Amino acid sequence: MTRPRLLAGQSGLPVANPTNSYWLKEPSEKLLGHRTTTELPHKVDVVIVGSGITGAFAAHSLMEQKSGWDVVILEAREACSGASGRNGGHCQPLMYTSTPHIASFEMRTYSYLKSLVENCNIPCDWHSTRGVHAYFSKSLFNLTQDVVHRLCDKYPDLAASMAVVTKAKDHSSDRLLETEQEELTLEKLRIPNAEGAIVQWNAARLWPYKLVAFILERLLSLSVKGSLQGTFNLQTKTPITGLHRVDPPTNMSSSNGSPAAAAHPTWIVHTPRGQIATRSVLLATNGYTSHLLPQFTDLIVPTRGQVVALKPPRGPKHSEAPLDIRHTYFFVGDDSDKAMGRDEYLVQRPPPAAELILGGGRERLARDGGIGLWDDSELEESVSRWLRGELPEVMDLNARRPSHTCTDKMTTSDKEKPAEKQDLESTHEWTGIMGYSRDTHPWVGSVPASLGGGEGLWICAGYTGNGMPNAALCAKAVAELMTGADMVDLPPEYKVTEDRVKNARTKDPVAVADQKGVLALEYLA
Repeated sequence: MTRPRLLAGQSGLPVANPTNSYWLKEPSEKLLGHRTTTELPHKVDVVIVGSGITGAFAAHSLMEQKSGWDVVILEAREACSGASGRNGGHCQPLMYTSTPHIASFEMRTYSYLKSLVENCNIPCDWHSTRGVHAYFSKSLFNLTQDVVHRLCDKYPDLAASMAVVTKAKDHSSDRLLETEQEELTLEKLRIPNAEGAIVQWNAARLWPYKLVAFILERLLSLSVKGSLQGTFNLQTKTPITGLHRVDPPTNMSSSNGSPAAAAHPTWIVHTPRGQIATRSVLLATNGYTSHLLPQFTDLIVPTRGQVVALKPPRGPKHSEAPLDIRHTYFFVGDDSDKAMGRDEYLVQRPPPAAELILGGGRERLARDGGIGLWDDSELEESVSRWLRGELPEVMDLNARRPSHTCTDKMTTSDKEKPAEKQDLESTHEWTGIMGYSRDTHPWVGSVPASLGGGEGLWICAGYTGNGMPNAALCAKAVAELMTGADMVDLPPEYKVTEDRVKNARTKDPVAVADQKGVLALEYLA
């Protein structure tokens, strides 16, 4: 039995009293405290551990394949109360900091989610927009420019999805309309003090919890109606305390000659409410993976991030509309030219409240950079102060000067007047646990015995803070592998293999790589 035993750096169970995430302030009435059956089923075909975007989409894919399997999701807390309910509200493929085929995979994931939301009318506030990556380090911006220029030569289709914006107001893309060229200046993008920016066309802001909740609610409804080939069962507030491998019986065969052992349970899942026998277990546990598999302690490291929801500035007259930033943002580097001095990310909620959702401060201020921390019941006050007060330092927050207003109409004194330093008022502040991968890539596939697995144990975790443009199609791929598919849409770097484990362990530990900026900048080098 894999008994969770806290080693150095190993995760514990999700805590019972996490901070209050903005995204969880309107929980689904159907999912809150949901247990499809009063008691746990004694035996099912698949147990999925975790009900975030990975667990929900894996269940969705298994049911979509009409496998006829009985599937149960076990969640330690409430549905989607982990990283998927605690992130920054972004979905944006990384088109130039990933290798091109991985960038293409992330773009397919983005397009898949966008189409799913549109076709199913999912009420998750999905809004497609531009992603502005503002660089405050000259050396890092020069490096990214070189990468984009190389993409223009070798991968023009990828390069066509972005533009470089410099202080000289020239652009790397020759496909821009004149109005777009006028729009893409550092001033119009509200980042006049940046060294430059990369603007990606494909980005989105959304309410991630509501996306996941829709998928889970739909599966529950279809299961009740008998519209699924198989059943779907969701059990919240049911933490997993251990996994026990069961050897299948020998010398057994079914009436048609196929091994009956294939249908025999190979795993026992232990919980405080009882145990479940199952043929397959999928760990959709991200930063908490090492709690159940200590062998993953150095491969997927829990990492705590912090996010705030801020009230936007308004004009001098309180009745005026609040600030509208229009785009999503990443802020990278700082004026000391350190590569990773900043790590903030920003989206804005729709009016009337129009809160600014800002995450970051981890690398600069968080204890140990958040690396190895799995308790999301805590806030770090130094990070809170930074997030409440730092945005005016990197962004023009003048509510009367929206980014589409022509700066030529401004007076000289207006242009030279610096933004007044101000702390913004927060409505929510929370933390969440990410899973940082030692080689930066998610771990997807069958878990080998050397890592505590064996036949029937699967994993889909370790997104290194970039789960939204990866998790849905990773979950789909692992579900297809579980049903016997030979070929799936998945970057080879994501697949779990013994060789990959060996190679990953030749790299710097996550804490060291994070300090170097390697986790974010691997491809740029």
